[in-house]
Amino acid sequence: MSQETQKEREVQLVIFRLSQEFYGLGIDVVQEIVTRREVTRLPSAPPFVSGIINLRGRVIPVIDLGMRLGLARSEDGDATRIMVVEIAERVVGFVVDEVSEVLRVPLEQIDSPEAIMTGNVPTLLRGVAKVDERLVLLLDPLHLLAEM
Repeated sequence: MSQETQKEREVQLVIFRLSQEFYGLGIDVVQEIVTRREVTRLPSAPPFVSGIINLRGRVIPVIDLGMRLGLARSEDGDATRIMVVEIAERVVGFVVDEVSEVLRVPLEQIDSPEAIMTGNVPTLLRGVAKVDERLVLLLDPLHLLAEM
């Protein structure tokens, strides 16, 4: 199999942790990962919007990704990071508990949400990757910004 064909049969993911679960986003939407910094709160913002930050002269909204997904508020520890992503020409920071690694995952190791669940499948979920002995929930970046 040629190297080009191999690349077409895998996805490159940024793997991060929220609470005790691992999640992934395609590396193509992640611009950079920065340490947690002071966030300016916005009045009347939804609870999952932490506020805004100034990143090298650019004002960026920051979303607590754990709260956005209906989980507990992200931990505020030494490993806490802000993943700066660009989705549909919008730049946003996602607060996550920890960014663990960047992985290449073969497509055959990814199941669609419909293959796993029946009924009302969450639109935030793009798939589930089997990485070693753990499951990584793959998020749909477009739906993370919906209803904002």
